Amino acid sequence: MAPVSAVETDRYSLLEDFKVDVEVEDEDYESFSLCFWVYLLNSTTFPSTIIRQVHSDMSVSAPFLVLNENKKMMLLPLTLLHKEAPDPVDISSWTQVPNVCTKSEFPLEKWVHVGCEVSRNFMRLLIDGEVVGDKFLTSLFIKNTNPECPRKISLFSVGGDGYSVQGFIQCAQVLPATCHVEHHYMKEPPPLLSVDRSSSSGINLDDDGVWKVSCWEFFALDVVLSNVIGQPVKEDVEVVASLLYVDSGTRVEAKMTEAETPLLISYEGAEFSADDRPIKLMNGRSSFKLKISQLSSKNDNRLFCIKFEIPNGKDYPFLQALTSPIRCIPKRLTHDDHYPLSTESPDLLHNTSLAKRARFIKESVTGSEESYQQCNSHPQTSKQFESGNGVSSRHEEENSSTDSENSEMRDSAVMRYTISDSTIFRYCLGNLTERSLLLKEITNNLSDDEVLGFADQVSLYSGCSHHCYQINMAKKLIDEGTNVWILISRNNQRVHWDNVVCEIEEHFMRISKCSSRSLTNQDFNLLRRISGCYEYMTQENFEKMWCWLFPVASSISRGLINGMWRSSSPKWVEGFITKEDAEHSLQGQEPGTFILRFPISRSWPHPDAGSLVVTYVGHDFALHHKQLKIDNICESSERYMDAKPLQDMLLAEPELSRLGRIIRSH
Repeated sequence: MAPVSAVETDRYSLLEDFKVDVEVEDEDYESFSLCFWVYLLNSTTFPSTIIRQVHSDMSVSAPFLVLNENKKMMLLPLTLLHKEAPDPVDISSWTQVPNVCTKSEFPLEKWVHVGCEVSRNFMRLLIDGEVVGDKFLTSLFIKNTNPECPRKISLFSVGGDGYSVQGFIQCAQVLPATCHVEHHYMKEPPPLLSVDRSSSSGINLDDDGVWKVSCWEFFALDVVLSNVIGQPVKEDVEVVASLLYVDSGTRVEAKMTEAETPLLISYEGAEFSADDRPIKLMNGRSSFKLKISQLSSKNDNRLFCIKFEIPNGKDYPFLQALTSPIRCIPKRLTHDDHYPLSTESPDLLHNTSLAKRARFIKESVTGSEESYQQCNSHPQTSKQFESGNGVSSRHEEENSSTDSENSEMRDSAVMRYTISDSTIFRYCLGNLTERSLLLKEITNNLSDDEVLGFADQVSLYSGCSHHCYQINMAKKLIDEGTNVWILISRNNQRVHWDNVVCEIEEHFMRISKCSSRSLTNQDFNLLRRISGCYEYMTQENFEKMWCWLFPVASSISRGLINGMWRSSSPKWVEGFITKEDAEHSLQGQEPGTFILRFPISRSWPHPDAGSLVVTYVGHDFALHHKQLKIDNICESSERYMDAKPLQDMLLAEPELSRLGRIIRSH
């Protein structure tokens, strides 16, 4: 089968092949702009010249656009126009002439838009459509004695000498003064293949940041083809997956004693070798259901990674995507140290067992609203709150019901709503993207009671009660997110980040029911990172951020969490932080020191979205991460008047003794 690809690979060229000519005719010459997209490889050395300049009166070329020893981009004057231009022969003059320089390092392995505006009296440098600096210069006018032969300057890149850089260039154009660099930036942004880590399922995260999957067990990953400003590439494109060793980048080959291929893919219910089954992207996205047949322990404990690529992509790195390092382990080890904490158990750090999950199925068959509010997969709820803390006698009655009664109740619950089993199974088996699309459809067409019934049935058939919380917030999350984006964007496709901040904070404080605590710059930096945006935010960026922020705000609005969030002395939850921030802050601390955080890897409709994680120093002086299931915490302090404060529950744990403070690593 021939691969399908609408990505025009001929539009990219090697940077060393770049060359354009610019005509400068007379003293009335206004200006020009050189615009292009550039992708520099990690093999680039510094300092390096990206683009050089030469004209008929020069014996050697001079630099025009360079990367200095600090990896910052510098725009230098033109020898044909400016008195301050560098001397082509005197290399030391290149660092002494007036220039425009970026404030930060120029990124590698990433598409960046560069715009160079030049006239007789000034020059300006733009990166990704934003002005980073400009400089006024002295005009160098030399009358052209031969008008029939206009003066011309050549701008080019070179290969094979000490000033070359390695990379790719796209859509290089010389624009007249009447055209704006910003228009070129938006006109034809290049594509980029990437892995959407937020949509993964069946993957756990080790303490060392390595992905952990079970051998011979399927896991799911979404692959996205979008342009660099976040818009999906909607043409028909096929992507193929392969398994590599991380340390060498070589393919993992099947062992002589094993017939199976190292990486298999599920397609329409059948299994194939990943090499033999490309997957077509729809609207720039597709979900890969994969499984690895090789154990890391049988490969000298080497780590794997999965490489996604467009078959006819000519080995362009931007048409390839690699996952994080993967450790493939036996199935029985997959969930070690990954079970969530539950405040409904006297032992907060006790692991969930299969017996508890089985019992939950028995306790959830009523399909009632009350069962949603108390839904859990742990058997000790009544013990935790038996002293007047809000557990109804109905809960105890359900525990004593017979198997036949449970069967009748389950049948009644299933018949109560007109949602097909196939829809329930699609949700249970789908990845985050598939689930979110399904919830948009369901909440649009069903009543609140029917959505509640759907949540109960998903929890019943999946064996996990935590889906209830995400399904029941779906309509509010979608509706409010749509309204907020309309308010922020005002019908624009992208919005400058500075114009987004105030609106986000206002809606967060309203949803979290906490007007006394504002978001900090660090909070906004993390939200910006989650959204994946830079200077400008698109709707896709906003939705990524909203699907993380809304569940967090909803969790904070709950009584026990709200009190901890409001507290300033001590500051139980110091804000939005990363796992790395927490680990850095706990280095060298005493056993029992802990920090609370909202994990950035859990976004709606993941069942753990909005949950709290306790990162703490164990008695072994190692760092541990345990998850606190938010939907197992009582709904509000009003519902459970006698419930202990959550901080007291945490400090009662033998492994937790003192609250740590955040020391940011960057």
